[in-house]
Amino acid sequence: MAATEADTGTPEAYDQLLKRTQKISNLGYSAMQLSWDQQVMMPEGGAPARTQQLSTLSATIHELLVDDDVKNWLDALEDADLNDEQAAVVREIRRQYERKANVPSELAEEITQTGSENQQIWQQAKANDDFEQFAPRLEKLRELQVERAGYVDSDSNPYEVMYDDSNPYIPLETMEEIFETLRTEIPPLIEEIRESGIELAHPWEGEYPEDDQRAVSEAVLDLLGYDRSRGRLDTAPHPFMSGTQFDARVTTRFKPTDPIDALTATIHEFGHATYQLGLRQDEYATPLGQSRSSGVHESQSRFWENHVGRTKPFWEVFLPTFKEHIHGHDDLTVDEIYEAVNRINPNNLIRVEADELTYHMHIMLRCEIDRAFVEGDITADEIPQLWNEKMDDYLGVTPDTDSEGCLQDIHWTRSFASFQGYTIGSVLAAQLDAAVRDDLDVDELVRQQDFEPIQEWMTENIHSHGQRYTTPELIEVATGEALTAEYFVDYVNEKFRDLYDL
Repeated sequence: MAATEADTGTPEAYDQLLKRTQKISNLGYSAMQLSWDQQVMMPEGGAPARTQQLSTLSATIHELLVDDDVKNWLDALEDADLNDEQAAVVREIRRQYERKANVPSELAEEITQTGSENQQIWQQAKANDDFEQFAPRLEKLRELQVERAGYVDSDSNPYEVMYDDSNPYIPLETMEEIFETLRTEIPPLIEEIRESGIELAHPWEGEYPEDDQRAVSEAVLDLLGYDRSRGRLDTAPHPFMSGTQFDARVTTRFKPTDPIDALTATIHEFGHATYQLGLRQDEYATPLGQSRSSGVHESQSRFWENHVGRTKPFWEVFLPTFKEHIHGHDDLTVDEIYEAVNRINPNNLIRVEADELTYHMHIMLRCEIDRAFVEGDITADEIPQLWNEKMDDYLGVTPDTDSEGCLQDIHWTRSFASFQGYTIGSVLAAQLDAAVRDDLDVDELVRQQDFEPIQEWMTENIHSHGQRYTTPELIEVATGEALTAEYFVDYVNEKFRDLYDL
């Protein structure tokens, strides 16, 4: 029997809306676990059934969200006397409802089915270096996503609607301003590094067994304080984190010739896991127990990967463990490995392996191609050539294969306009790093192997708020300022000018 307003002190409509939201969230988490299994351990032959399972869940979620009861509850709460947290819950549910209410259930189900099918086809196309196999799937996904965007907001540019899916409340115009700042600041620094002729240490030779690399990844998770009772480490073609505050799993992948690649990927995904595990358990399956956005999420992974895992204090602590598992480097010094993990390499073709500077050139070219494709300026068949041209323009390198080029990312199997979140994450990570260092001696805590105060700071200032605040509000609460690229620009200039003696 439903609780009444007199019983709970909240409007009955709010209680009913919250129950519905929790049901929807749990179905979504179930779909997420199925997707994790699909990427990590499902046998290839399971794809047809998994596609139907995910499509059915997607359709059910959509129907539960957009039915008349939800509309009636939201209408009843329009002028209700709610506290700040309740008002935030209603705001976020209303936003989801309004973005999906006009989208036909059949279309939502078809998009999910197409994405699931695309994932398997993308894996095959990448393995076979066969973009032609994947191109028709891109065209179909674009058609479906543009149609969906028209239902969400027929007055807005479809690309902006798609962008708002993953990065709500930060206007695309703001993102373009950040890109423009980075276009102005980063290429000249890269060019200075090139012209300096200085080569940082690169001690890796031959191949490193996967078992040894896995042992290093497991060790770093233990060092950083990963809660094994609520997580696990696996491998996937494209590293990712999946989970909730009760179960946040991380994945990595191993590059035979570079033992740092898997290590930094593991630390990166650990950062994502800290966000999930830091969400309020008492608000599980409600907006107050869910992460804010992809950009904020990425700030956590980039903080731990770059502002902790690539620092000299970290390697003062971790180098002995690294040497235990990665053999043949007994004489490797802290200074040498610090250089190795921060080495700028414009010739790197792969985004997830890119250094902190050239990484954003990878993001910008994807966003430019992404937008041109969604807006119909190019066809899918034109993407490989345009990709190679932009790689040459931005980084002076061209991939020999599409597997190393436009097929390297999984994102285009399901959505568009999501890459901006990676740059938002890096910029925000630098801003958060400055804020946390105002309160804590981060370097000394790292040297003492005491990572808990750092995690607690992030939990207090980011994780515990869930979706109580809009993205700009959350950034203001955590750092005292609006989102700005200033801290990132200062950080990379100071760090890399020192490393390269510029």
